[in-house]
Amino acid sequence: MKDIFGKALLDYCNGNYSEDLITSTNISDDDVLPLPYLFRDFSDMPKLEQKALKLARGTVLDVGCGAGNHALWLQQKRLDVKAIDSSKGAIDVSKKRSVLNTELKPLLEETETFNTILLLMNGTGIFQELAQVSNYLKHLKSLLEPNGQILIDSSDISYMYSDDDGGQWMDLNQSYYGELDYFISYKGEKEVPMKWLYLDFKTLETACLTVGLQCKKIMDGAHFDYLAQLY
Repeated sequence: MKDIFGKALLDYCNGNYSEDLITSTNISDDDVLPLPYLFRDFSDMPKLEQKALKLARGTVLDVGCGAGNHALWLQQKRLDVKAIDSSKGAIDVSKKRSVLNTELKPLLEETETFNTILLLMNGTGIFQELAQVSNYLKHLKSLLEPNGQILIDSSDISYMYSDDDGGQWMDLNQSYYGELDYFISYKGEKEVPMKWLYLDFKTLETACLTVGLQCKKIMDGAHFDYLAQLY
């Protein structure tokens, strides 16, 4: 990976903001991801994110921390937070913004245990594809302290396969409809395409049960998204 996401975060953090990230998927056209949104305060976060942060307790692992928005808010609430990301640029920015405990590390290499694990901004995306969900859930379960919780969000994107007449055009013989190829570009440079998974709640709930986790929906978001608590 070229870490284009990290480069964009560093540019914004260092006062070199001139362009936004451009994202797309294999089923959607180019969309602008404004860099200021990736540095938002608690008051600018969606209600779903706010709810997840308010539910966090004890020692917290912030997975895919990005610019450190969630970790910074939790630090202000005097929670012990560890923030990890696979983007070096994101970790550098988090440190510059005074996140106290950060580490460049993919989730599957984490070994410490926590009371709360946060996976937000489509937290299931990190699973990449349906076949890997159980592997990730088992690992997350191994990182939980007794009575610990995982707070994760995602979306049911079946609506993206609807036509104007309300019909569905997805190919049911193909892979799970939430498995997408995700593309990022910034200042004319393109990132290596990556797999990204959107998981509907019922599929997440079923996957949790197969690995010995309970799955409870906490709330629905504004646009086919939801927040779930796993324990």
